[in-house]
Amino acid sequence: MSRYYYDFHVHSCLSPCADDDNTPNNLAGMASICGINIMALTDHNTCKNCPAFFAAAKKYGIIAIAGMELTTAEDIHLVCLFEELSDALAFDSEIDKYRTPFKNRVDIFGHQSVMDENDNIIGIIDDFLPVATSIMLEDAVKLVNDFGGICYPAHIDRQANGIIAILGTLPETPHFSCVEFHNSDNVEEYKSRYSIEDKRILVGSDAHYLTDLREENDYFEIDDEPYSSTLVRKKLFERLR
Repeated sequence: MSRYYYDFHVHSCLSPCADDDNTPNNLAGMASICGINIMALTDHNTCKNCPAFFAAAKKYGIIAIAGMELTTAEDIHLVCLFEELSDALAFDSEIDKYRTPFKNRVDIFGHQSVMDENDNIIGIIDDFLPVATSIMLEDAVKLVNDFGGICYPAHIDRQANGIIAILGTLPETPHFSCVEFHNSDNVEEYKSRYSIEDKRILVGSDAHYLTDLREENDYFEIDDEPYSSTLVRKKLFERLR
């Protein structure tokens, strides 16, 4: 068994609210400095920087996870993770159909840059990515499952876009195997108030700046013999499911 420190909630420069320095290579490099072994890239309503992040992560020995922070029609944030990059990109194409056409104001919200593996800008997304999609919570969960992924509510201990703040509780359906906290100090309070005893507790940085990444806090013990990143990713998803 080996210990793998993780962060499953990180934004690149494709998220307008994230710093332009959050390029795929800078994120992978900072993960290496922080001792993070597995990192998911979860930009707002898009996976389009995941291919570049996978290439950058390989250079630094980081196991990359393709992800998205999806905003449902109820304005709830879901962390969506995919074992296969190809599944994430197919899901991304499907989510394009649910995006709300609202032009990004770079002067107000920031840039939305698609990068290549060398951190060159190869595209710009014109529509403002974080705005709520038109897909409802139950349908979103089903769609993620249909594309081979898993999803769970993001930062349930926050008022902004947290499922509990919006719905008043954690609903019985759709069922989630995991929930994410932004601050692990809040876990015990939420356990006493809400039915999350059967959920795996995850902690994510929701990093919008390189300095938001945390050092070696949260981890999984994974049987990784004979070692390969594919095996670790497979074992990780088995645990999350």
